[in-house]
Amino acid sequence: MADGKQGVWRAQERRDGGLLDQESLGVLLQAVRRLEAGFAKLPEFEPSAPGIQRLAEVLTAAAERLRDNYPYFHPLYAGQMLKPPHPVAHLAYTLAMWINPNNHALDGGRATSAMEKEAVAEIAGMFGWKDFLGHLCGGGTMANLEALWVAGQLHPGKKILASKQAHYTHGRISGVLQLPFESLSTDTLGRMDVDALAKRLERGDVGTVVATMGTTATGSVDPLPEILELRAKHGFRVHADAAYGGYFVLAENLDQNARSAFERIGTVDSIVIDPHKHGLQPYGCGCVLFRDPGVGRLYKHDSPYTYFSSAELHLGEISLECSRPGASAAALWATQKLLPLKKGGEFARGLEKGRKAARGMFEKLKADSRFITAFAPELDILVFAPRGDSVSESSALSRKIFDAAAKRDLHLAVAELPAHFWKKHLGGMKRDRETLTCLRSVLMKAEHLDWVERIWGLLSGATSQVMRRPAQD
Repeated sequence: MADGKQGVWRAQERRDGGLLDQESLGVLLQAVRRLEAGFAKLPEFEPSAPGIQRLAEVLTAAAERLRDNYPYFHPLYAGQMLKPPHPVAHLAYTLAMWINPNNHALDGGRATSAMEKEAVAEIAGMFGWKDFLGHLCGGGTMANLEALWVAGQLHPGKKILASKQAHYTHGRISGVLQLPFESLSTDTLGRMDVDALAKRLERGDVGTVVATMGTTATGSVDPLPEILELRAKHGFRVHADAAYGGYFVLAENLDQNARSAFERIGTVDSIVIDPHKHGLQPYGCGCVLFRDPGVGRLYKHDSPYTYFSSAELHLGEISLECSRPGASAAALWATQKLLPLKKGGEFARGLEKGRKAARGMFEKLKADSRFITAFAPELDILVFAPRGDSVSESSALSRKIFDAAAKRDLHLAVAELPAHFWKKHLGGMKRDRETLTCLRSVLMKAEHLDWVERIWGLLSGATSQVMRRPAQD
């Protein structure tokens, strides 16, 4: 796209209210006044806030520093898995910060503890769970740590298995928990190799298998039905790491493998999902769920002071974390009140738009001989690379196109993936490396669907600049 045209659409966005939402600040002020009215009977006092006189000066300086960021909120940011929180999440989080509740114990967060339980129950309901144990936590890493900690308590000393494309934290977490860990090979679609899993299980001593429901590199969904068949034979636990892909259980435009996997997710033993990814929440907001509420006994501990106010279950009694922000629960609760988690609803349609955008981009890439594609996206992540004479040349071109696209305000990502993912599409390219540096795009914003043509135009122009070859049909 020419610079002049870019200037036109940028000016139009400014006329339409700016790139960053400001109109909702008036709604926040009304809500703050409503909150304050709940404490009207208290005697007035003067809050002591050191340095308040320089508040505007420092906040302006912070805004200036924050400008040194990629535009994560904009559709032209199509690189990493960064999705802007919904305005209601911004506002509810900020509103709760006037109280700053702590959801470790009811003493620190009565209202937000109730909100957390309601919000987590709705998330569990997506998977068909009504009688379960679960809570929010700081993110997917902490949520997975809790899931594997429970697995280790139930199968002490037994091995944790995950695919080589599972998130790297599983290996780290196993090390922290002093549990043996082993990674398994993947097929050419980035999924756990079921044959490799079956052979490893024959050797025994496996306590838990991690099924990744949307890898963070390619969005590949492990073959959960086949993993569950092996569980019936060998008796291991199945933990679904759905930190990235979990919300796609609501999407109705998935292909067969992903659809059949999400149809069975309610039969696993534990699930992790990250509302701060597709759930429109600020960082950090993760969630861990256990199908058997009886695992709560593993968390039992005594505290001399945190649980005196109520005989009701405190969230700190079923969590490895102690202090946790009640503001996260308020933001999630408000978002789910506005956008319920149901198939066919507005929230689900947003997921479907992102997936449709990824499929649209994939079709354009597949039809252009300048590019090679590994496989069709299962969710909303796609990986691709420029065609070269060798894997090394293709890798070098990927980085050059990444830089050229960024100069056109299109922000992608690069990834280092096994060359065998591309085996069917390398053609006459020399395989002189075992990994290929490729381009990666996460089209997780609903708005991406309307921007596919513009993104493609910028990518195509950057590619032509680097490769000195025009687009080909």
